[in-house]
Amino acid sequence: MEFEVTGALMQSYTICKRQVWLMAHQIVPDQEHPYIEIGRLIDENSYQRDRKKIHFENVVLDLVRMEKDNILIGEVKKSSKAEDSAKMQLLFYLYKLKQSGITAKGQLFFPEERKREVVELTPEFEREVIKAIEEIKDIVYKEKPPAFIKIPYCKNCGYKEFCMS
Repeated sequence: MEFEVTGALMQSYTICKRQVWLMAHQIVPDQEHPYIEIGRLIDENSYQRDRKKIHFENVVLDLVRMEKDNILIGEVKKSSKAEDSAKMQLLFYLYKLKQSGITAKGQLFFPEERKREVVELTPEFEREVIKAIEEIKDIVYKEKPPAFIKIPYCKNCGYKEFCMS
């Protein structure tokens, strides 16, 4: 199976390795799950003045703004509960842009909490992203998904029925 790592896989990687495998193998989570629907609504209705859903290679950027002489890439999330995974996703986007010669800054947006978090691709974070890309590929090329491990995110996961049945 030939594939490229995506932002969604990068976000899932920090939460659940099993979810990474399922997503990469085209096993789609419950699209009627309330948290998926809420996330979709927040994404559609927040920051409408900014350019949204910019497609770049295998990346979909939630929003792009020009601030002074800088490009700002934004990722909009429902909640900061999974802030680390959202940050990793945004770092991945900044890394992909850098690979194409585009320098940008990042910002996480949590509109329901009226919170923002600046994200910058430092050399340390870049190494972390490269390592994660390799580990994601290792997970995906396995014949079977990693074993189910119950974590706090399971109760709100769209894959819950698949993993816990």
